[in-house]
Amino acid sequence: MTTLLIKNACIVDGTQTEPTAPMQIAIENGRIAEVAPTVTFTADEELDLAGLTVMPGLIDCHVHTIATTANLGANAALPSSLVAAKASHLMRDMLMRGFTTVRDLGGADRGLQQAVEQGYFAGPRLVICGKALSQTGGHTDYRGPYDNRDVSWYVNQLGTLGRICDGKPELMRAAREELKNGAQFLKVMADGGVSSPSDPIGYLVFSVEELTALVEIARGFGTYVSAHLYDDTAITRALDCGITCIEHGNLISDATITRVAREGAFVVPTNITYDLLARKGAEFGLPPESVAKVADVREAGLERLTKMHAAGVTMGYGSDLLGGMQTEQSGEFPLRGRYIPADAVIRSATVDAAKVLRMEGQIGAITPGAYADIIAVNGNPLKDLNLLTDQGAHIPLILQGGRAVKNATTL
Repeated sequence: MTTLLIKNACIVDGTQTEPTAPMQIAIENGRIAEVAPTVTFTADEELDLAGLTVMPGLIDCHVHTIATTANLGANAALPSSLVAAKASHLMRDMLMRGFTTVRDLGGADRGLQQAVEQGYFAGPRLVICGKALSQTGGHTDYRGPYDNRDVSWYVNQLGTLGRICDGKPELMRAAREELKNGAQFLKVMADGGVSSPSDPIGYLVFSVEELTALVEIARGFGTYVSAHLYDDTAITRALDCGITCIEHGNLISDATITRVAREGAFVVPTNITYDLLARKGAEFGLPPESVAKVADVREAGLERLTKMHAAGVTMGYGSDLLGGMQTEQSGEFPLRGRYIPADAVIRSATVDAAKVLRMEGQIGAITPGAYADIIAVNGNPLKDLNLLTDQGAHIPLILQGGRAVKNATTL
């Protein structure tokens, strides 16, 4: 692989309120070898980024790469080959927005991950949980009240976000099977959801015994459990069971926020999805019963951002968008920026996102040893978070593992 020397890199990674002084970044074998004001490094290629802001590749901690429509029941019924084809376009667009790593929270499998790794699909580095784990009538059970067909077909459909497993033995077997199949962490639906028909917000999904067993399996495998959670009672219960990553968390209480900060758990808010669902959910195929649930969590989630930031909770950047709404993936940046400082918003998609993914030192930072995932921005995102929106229009350079997947710096 060729070596690359980046010059005049004024770096923004969310750890400071101003860009750094101009730095040089030496890249070798797809990773960052050295970062300093001056480096002694002979490179095959040099790139001068004077006048641009240099950032680590962005990380989205909550995506659904296989959600080709907001109607997830309909998505589950699509042929897997068609879902894969559509997913390839969704992933390519994510990469072109500057997201060089994403964590899929239900649906993407090892095959889709390998398609990216082997270059068949252009897309972000995928971190996967396989199918999310849910119970009959829980989130990802899309059958509705008058449909009692067998749910075993969910497991083999790429277009399904989750699988149904009832009771401790079945849940444990499903968890072990997902890990065997390449899952890097486990995802459990531990509360009701918006996009499914029969589970109200605050629905305590799975028993304490089941959730505790799931955590034990994950820890034995050297990984963790991430949980779909809104209601404070459900969140507290999940924390008691050893779950360490809270997805959404819109209805979390002040006391639980303090606990999360104290115990070092993570929260991944996904407020852009509720903002869009409230305005355009029906237009993008979300069923009416799901649209009606959005108001329950929309405003509360935004108000909680300020509380969590003040308490020092580590928050990851998350979008959780479905189907055609995925074009608004970067909209979470300015939305969060109305409530918390810009450096904290950026940090949620860089350094803190890497913590959520348990990949500190590998992604989300421009430091020696990290993957050379780097983007350059026209302007300073600390002053204007909208520079990270518009489908990457303000991002002329995107490096992934030291390889340029977009380079318009000379245009």
